[in-house]
Amino acid sequence: MAVPGALGAAWRRPRRQALRELMSLLQRHTGNNFTEYKMSTVLRRIERRMKLHQLDSMESYVAYLRENAGEVQLLFREMLIGVTSFFRDPTVWEHLCHETIPALLAANPDGAAFKAWVPACSTGEEAYTLAMVFDEAVMRANAQESGKYTLQIFATDLHGDAIDKARQGVFGRGVEDNVTHERLLRYFVADGSGYRIRKELRNMIIFAQQNIISDPPFTKLDILSCRNLLIYFNPKLQEQLIPLFHYALKPEGLLMLGSADTPGSYNELFTAVPGCGRIYRRLDASTQRVANYFPTKIAKAAQPSSIEVTTMTMNGNIQTQVEHLLLKAHTPAAVMINSDGDILYIHGRTGTFLEPAAGRANWNIHAMARDGLRYELADLIERANRSEATETVRELLFKDGAASLLVDMTVEVVREDAHSGHNLLVTFNASPMPARKRGSRGADPRPQELEQQLTMARLELQAVREEMQTSREELKAANEELQSTNEELQSTNEELTTSKEEMQSLNEELYTVNAELQSKVDDLSLVNSDMKNLLNSTDIAVIFLDSQMNIRRYTNQATQLYKLIATDLNRPLSDIANDLVYPDMENDAAEVLRSLVFCERQIPTRDGRWFMVRIMPYRTVNNVIDGLVLTFVNVTELKLLEARLTPEGGNPK
Repeated sequence: MAVPGALGAAWRRPRRQALRELMSLLQRHTGNNFTEYKMSTVLRRIERRMKLHQLDSMESYVAYLRENAGEVQLLFREMLIGVTSFFRDPTVWEHLCHETIPALLAANPDGAAFKAWVPACSTGEEAYTLAMVFDEAVMRANAQESGKYTLQIFATDLHGDAIDKARQGVFGRGVEDNVTHERLLRYFVADGSGYRIRKELRNMIIFAQQNIISDPPFTKLDILSCRNLLIYFNPKLQEQLIPLFHYALKPEGLLMLGSADTPGSYNELFTAVPGCGRIYRRLDASTQRVANYFPTKIAKAAQPSSIEVTTMTMNGNIQTQVEHLLLKAHTPAAVMINSDGDILYIHGRTGTFLEPAAGRANWNIHAMARDGLRYELADLIERANRSEATETVRELLFKDGAASLLVDMTVEVVREDAHSGHNLLVTFNASPMPARKRGSRGADPRPQELEQQLTMARLELQAVREEMQTSREELKAANEELQSTNEELQSTNEELTTSKEEMQSLNEELYTVNAELQSKVDDLSLVNSDMKNLLNSTDIAVIFLDSQMNIRRYTNQATQLYKLIATDLNRPLSDIANDLVYPDMENDAAEVLRSLVFCERQIPTRDGRWFMVRIMPYRTVNNVIDGLVLTFVNVTELKLLEARLTPEGGNPK
């Protein structure tokens, strides 16, 4: 597995020791072992902390951990991924509410006290969701008698702070995105800036800190919800937890897994509930088969002391004694097995045909069958499973030490009812080879034995050939998938390369456009400065108006006539107080806008000054009229001189 980023070298020999020491520090300070977690996930979390502290190597980060115990706790919290929400994967919860739990209630019409376990509950959203769904299902089934059904939920997590928050049952406004309005009203109470779980729902749940890997599980459960946890564990730990879940559940109990989790290859332990691919029902696998998967401490508790064997004594009445003798003398040896070959019950003396295999105890008939019968028996069981009818093989030559026996084997399908699976009853009936066959010259058993061995060898070769064919097809399919994945990755790489080139080209174009805009801005700023200096140097008051008679711009000299300030821009000119005695200004301005002919008048002020007021249309560079230009030229001295030169009542000379 390739490791991204700076930690790609962590797999080299010099740095493996640093990673082991880091795991040891975590276990010593927190009591938790993360070696069973997926290493890619662990390394990503470590890399995040390293980048935060700007450390380049695993060795330097381990040295930092030795000197800072607080960082060990922060890394421990980083390892715990608390991703959860209310009603995550809504279709699963809807199926549980409308189909699965109603079926569970219907199976207990007189009422029942159910138990559920939610490992890795984080801050409790999933446990509270399960409580809401159960309450809704009970109310929908029979609201008047809802009290006869109860559910006790055990919610556990490794993170103590998350458990404390879950106990409080207080959540932010974000729950409105995942919980319907009806559920908010029924199960929540507004609490400041968030919501609090109602007490009746809170009392259904017991929160506790627990390590699912090392601590004992809860047992006799009806529901076990472990969603999106297994994906963070390596395959070895997943193979231990699935049988552990089987052990914790009652018969017909329900296992809920996340969208990325499956029971894997344990088809004999769980079967998917129809209509929902994430809810599984517990199957009754044999205790010995389940114990093979368990850790040692659980296997010892789960494995029975001995196989159930019918034993009888000669004590009792004469009828019982006679029946016992008849069964012992005339009934053939038999075993009851399930469809996988696990032995459920033994009757009679089967030592001639079956013997325990060497090594760890394995109570499977395929492992216990003697060499001379193994392949014929396996073929017989397979045919019976396929046809679901009685299959028989007769006069099979079998060597029991020095004696030669003719063995008849029969496999009969046994069903309890039409809806359940089937078991198989295997009977063995052996008889010595007749003396005439042993003594006659033309009936030597050796050719028959060789022929039987040849048949067995052919069956074994055929089985090996079929397995090889299956493996070849699987490898071919895997190779095609890898080729397809490689092509997709190559296509994606080409698309990314093309996108990179396009982005680079676009970036260059944007850089060029930005440079041009900056140049134009500089030119505009220079022109603006020139125009401002030109207007101020003329010592003429100028006011620019838009087509609505609102002030667009003015020169400093205009403030001598109008009470203008910087915030008056875009205000109507008529709203500004002025010193001019010019009541017809608005009419003249409107006429100029209409006729496009400038207007020029000499207007006095209230303080005795005179100004030449000129109103002209404002033309853009495209020769579009876009407002007015008002200029005010001071002609007071000219008026005074004119008055002195003009005789009273006459015209000036």
